[in-house]
Amino acid sequence: MKLKQLESLLGSLQQFDNPKIELEQYPTGPHIASRLLYTAENSFGDVADKVVADFGCGCGTLGLAAALLGAEHVIGFDIDAESIEIAYSNADELELDMDFVQCDIRNLGLSDRNIDTVVMNPPFGTRKKGADMEFLSVALKVASQAVYSLHKTTTRDHIKRTALRDYNARSAEVVCELRFDVPQLYKFHKKKEVDVAVDLWRFVPKTDRSKDL
Repeated sequence: MKLKQLESLLGSLQQFDNPKIELEQYPTGPHIASRLLYTAENSFGDVADKVVADFGCGCGTLGLAAALLGAEHVIGFDIDAESIEIAYSNADELELDMDFVQCDIRNLGLSDRNIDTVVMNPPFGTRKKGADMEFLSVALKVASQAVYSLHKTTTRDHIKRTALRDYNARSAEVVCELRFDVPQLYKFHKKKEVDVAVDLWRFVPKTDRSKDL
């Protein structure tokens, strides 16, 4: 599938009806989502025929993009039941088979590394400090092949240092810098739209740890 076709299909998806600021719910736009998954597959072969997990899946955009690019199986995880309902509807609309699990990522009990690749647009940690790093820590415990994640460019040094030193990543690489469009969703937003510079990271986990971690 070509990049433009993928972006077009993702652009038709339903997004949050009532976004929750405490969860930092912002839609992952089709431009950034298509490039994340297209890069993961076409540059690294981390999607097609793989088991892919979408952490904090929201309305399912990243996970559904993985399914469109030929993932063997896709599972979306989110704490918010309303978001999962929308994600199910989006999967039906695209006639894609994707599973969804309502849970707190921090309590995820997957430890046997049966997930190849994790894709995610975690909370930036502006409402709850460190929320993005909690997602990354769990993702690197779960994935056997790679983790793709979006983080604010201003946190680049901290992300790399923590991933390599504390989260047992074998490598941490910024694949590209993108612009994340933050729409005017909440009352405290003064501007119609704000562009935030974000890094698309690819982390490779160390897989020689014992499976009970």
